[in-house]
Amino acid sequence: MTVLVVGSGPAGLALGAALTGRGHHVIAVDRDPGPTSAGWRRRGVMQFLHAHNFRPQVGKLLYAEWPTAYDAWLALGATPVDQAVLSRRSTLERALRTAAREHPGLELRTGHVDGLLIEGGRVRGVVVDGSRVTADLVVNASGRASRVVSRRGGDGGATRLDGDCGLAYIDRTYRLTPGAEPGPMNTPLGFLGEFDGYQCLVFLHERGHFSVVLVRPTADAALSMLRVPAAYEAACAAIPVLAEWTDPGRAVPTSEVLVGGALRNVYRSQSTTPGLVTVGDAVATTTPTRGRGVAMACMQIEALLRLLDEGADPLTVAEPFDTWCETNIEPWVADHVDIDGGMVKRWQGHDIDLTRPLTSNLIADAVQAEPSIGRYAGDYFAMTGLPATLRPAEPLARAVYETGWRPPLATGPSRDELVEVIERSTAAP
Repeated sequence: MTVLVVGSGPAGLALGAALTGRGHHVIAVDRDPGPTSAGWRRRGVMQFLHAHNFRPQVGKLLYAEWPTAYDAWLALGATPVDQAVLSRRSTLERALRTAAREHPGLELRTGHVDGLLIEGGRVRGVVVDGSRVTADLVVNASGRASRVVSRRGGDGGATRLDGDCGLAYIDRTYRLTPGAEPGPMNTPLGFLGEFDGYQCLVFLHERGHFSVVLVRPTADAALSMLRVPAAYEAACAAIPVLAEWTDPGRAVPTSEVLVGGALRNVYRSQSTTPGLVTVGDAVATTTPTRGRGVAMACMQIEALLRLLDEGADPLTVAEPFDTWCETNIEPWVADHVDIDGGMVKRWQGHDIDLTRPLTSNLIADAVQAEPSIGRYAGDYFAMTGLPATLRPAEPLARAVYETGWRPPLATGPSRDELVEVIERSTAAP
């Protein structure tokens, strides 16, 4: 069949390449023509230049379904480590676009999708820059801000979960100087630290590149000043771990200070219009700090391919796919809603509410005091088991918290102390 994929991001291209391997002709349409220079930016893709880590689902899918793209990614420096691949998002997308240009059966088109082409109660294709492009199946992989199905008819599916996560982040990319070693790490991916009122992350990328991320409550206006370069640099210097990572003798910035806001946790069901299926961020979007986005897209792609391989009718495959997503993707979004809400409350000074079920992150954190929780946490961290796999450990974690134990905070200034640092750095001379 002919499949038209709206969107040439990681989800759209990976699915498109996998479908060509099954004998289908795929047309991928995106308004972005792809990398034309070293400074390539994806228009409208806020997360393109921001910090990323890639869970094993990403490498696994590419290795199995599109090995030339996986090899191109590695050739650009992507580095597999335990449970992840270290790489910038821009590096992954550059590798996919490079491989896509030479991939048999995968046709790349540049243009704006005006809307769906609906005839006889089913989707027959799309309208691209005013022209009809017909297909047997249309895949909406146009991302978190997708408006494809809202143009010229078509039902976009119900939004089942949607809420501001209450968090915002500010980050910057750096590169290690020649011969310099990475700074302090507490995970194979870099560093994760919870502080009094905020969070810091360092994500290792390829070939000495890394990102430093400061996460704050959206409502904290004082910490929003971290977007000012002088304030961001002063904050990094005041937080011991970040001071080591960003020391000019160790690393040099490779980007401006980047602001990531308007973060939402969203889950949408499938459209009921035959001939249309939705994948990727247009189905589920979560707070980026846990690196689940592209992994969830890869999980969706594997499930959709499996349904088609087993004989599901392309016209109506969205129905069984929706059932699968409801069981296997929606719980991850709901997990984020709970985690983010609890984190914001704690940053506002509230203690853990032991009258309510513990959130997944609190259960997993308690492994520091109760090692037996570890046997329940592995699948959760790897996303090979749903958040519910942690529920049996909830009584063990609750017993830990009832003793008064709390996850230790990383060494560094409190929120109020960090505000003082920011104010001094931005004060007029």
